[in-house]
Amino acid sequence: MSTEVIGRDAFEVFGTTAVLLVTGHRAAGPARAIAAEALARVDAACSRFRPDSELSRLNAAGGAPLVVSQTFADLLAAALRAAQLTGGDVDPTCGGALMALGYDRDFADLPGAGPAPTADPAGTADAARPLGTVGPVPGWRCVHLDHRSRRVALTGGAQLDLGATAKAWAADRCAEQIAAALSGGVLVSLGGDVAVAGPPPPGGWRVKVTDDHAAPDSAPGQTVTITSGGLATSSTTVRTWAHGDQRVHHIINPATGAPTTSCWRTVSVAAGSCTDANTASTAAIIRGAAAPGWLHQLGLPARLVRDDGTTVTTAGWPGDIDPGAA
Repeated sequence: MSTEVIGRDAFEVFGTTAVLLVTGHRAAGPARAIAAEALARVDAACSRFRPDSELSRLNAAGGAPLVVSQTFADLLAAALRAAQLTGGDVDPTCGGALMALGYDRDFADLPGAGPAPTADPAGTADAARPLGTVGPVPGWRCVHLDHRSRRVALTGGAQLDLGATAKAWAADRCAEQIAAALSGGVLVSLGGDVAVAGPPPPGGWRVKVTDDHAAPDSAPGQTVTITSGGLATSSTTVRTWAHGDQRVHHIINPATGAPTTSCWRTVSVAAGSCTDANTASTAAIIRGAAAPGWLHQLGLPARLVRDDGTTVTTAGWPGDIDPGAA
């Protein structure tokens, strides 16, 4: 059986690790250049930690409308679609709530940034305690986007954060552009948000699903194979930080404005795109016990991990694959 030659590149972006896999070892360099340009546009559009980003300027506009770039309009449209599809569970107006929790700078600069302590594997024990008066986020209907004219206005005191969809959207966009330009197969992983495009290698792309995409190969998890679309994992265990005497995480329940408490510490979903996969995995964390039925009804293969490490799967998520298999 012939073996496909795979080029690989890895680099830091958005406070996480990007990994590019492309069919043909000489394609890694051109793929990196295409990805770097696309990711720079995304960062300039929607970074919450750059005062010159379009998102920061919109948040500071006091409700005045702004004309934005096509990239920002597309990113915002994806975020609003996610909110609509999940009944508001994945909401882009959680920026104010995250700021109130101290998430006002790059994640690496937050106090105590990193995985949840092993004594609290779910990362939710502290988040279950009162965090003061937070209250519901303003809601996605406070975001007014005219996609044709690219005019955006925020009402009701809304402050945007596109973290729930932007990274996955960027993975999709990079994979599409690289596959089109190089006429080959590509896998793009941005912090574990995985998008693939073009013809896959024989046997497909093998992906290790774990709580933390940066965990060593020995970490608990499962290896699955994908050939199209996207795969995303949301977790309350990895992106956590200290807020006062509490440990909090970044998945906000829009109904409370506080980090969500959930029976799932990690949810992985496969879908037609990475954006859709990440939308569903984030919503599943927030929906808790109702998530498996919801995912099954949508026909989305998913792996949900409880606090104790036991798992539930939906809609044909595969069984374990022998790590030594070809």
